[in-house]
Amino acid sequence: MKIEDRCALGLYRSMLRIRVIEEHIARIYPEQEIRCPVHLCIGQEAIPVGVSATLTATDYVLSGHRAHGHYLAKGGNLRAMMAELYGREAGCAKGYGGSMHLVDLAVGFLGTAPIVGSTIPIAVGAAFKAKLKNEERVTVVYLGDGATETGVFYESLNFAALKQLAVLFVIENNAYSVYTPLQERQPMGREVTEVANAMVVNARKGNGNDVEEVYRLASAAVTRARAGKGPELLYLNTYRLREHCGPNYDDDLGYRSETDVDAWRLRCPLYTYERVLKERRILDQAHKLRIEETYRDEIVAATEYAKNCSFPSEMKVYENVFAD
Repeated sequence: MKIEDRCALGLYRSMLRIRVIEEHIARIYPEQEIRCPVHLCIGQEAIPVGVSATLTATDYVLSGHRAHGHYLAKGGNLRAMMAELYGREAGCAKGYGGSMHLVDLAVGFLGTAPIVGSTIPIAVGAAFKAKLKNEERVTVVYLGDGATETGVFYESLNFAALKQLAVLFVIENNAYSVYTPLQERQPMGREVTEVANAMVVNARKGNGNDVEEVYRLASAAVTRARAGKGPELLYLNTYRLREHCGPNYDDDLGYRSETDVDAWRLRCPLYTYERVLKERRILDQAHKLRIEETYRDEIVAATEYAKNCSFPSEMKVYENVFAD
């Protein structure tokens, strides 16, 4: 499937926007006005962009702790996201949750949670609800490779396959669960895609740093799921370029080699795609700088908006709880 020029430029713009926003957050985080932990997706932008480009506004998305890119790619409100990071009442979660608790029901973004694997069964439940109500919508849940080590992952695959639910599991394998590499957590030779296929979940592997490949794989998976063919799974390899949690770099800790980091920097999804588009004469440097400037202005304005919003009142702490 050939990606048309307009679509290709749209994919690039979406990745660039996420990158500019995340780098801005990294710059301002040391000011210590953002009091919640942040897990940046710098280096992993191709996956949310490629997947979301195949979805409609009414499709559902859920995610985990590294969710800024997923939220923004699905159409989440940047000002509301920044207000949430600053703990303000105008935040998308009313200032209750911070970076790891983003939600925007208007665009089908049902929410995120930091507990590994916790949103997987919620996504399956949302897909089950959609089937019971004959809603033609697909539910996507993003999870890291570490979440495939939880029991609820396999329980969810089983139920989704049993009920033939329109749910897409998107596994972002960035090689590490915090600082622990894949080979120290999972046995050699076991492929999650093979396990999923054995559980009657159609599963495919792909390059998570190639936005066009992600788009093609997701498009096929979403089309099958929407047509009632049952659950789908994509296992996409990628790499985070910053530290596990925070705005800095943690390579001095020695858990990954300088050689590996340098090799993955060369595979950066944004810069490799930028070269592709320049070679195809879809993009030039002047155009790129104009787009970048637009996004810089946008995130600066969103940050100022967030800083000027009010904190929730103390009485808000008693709302939305199970007891008085």
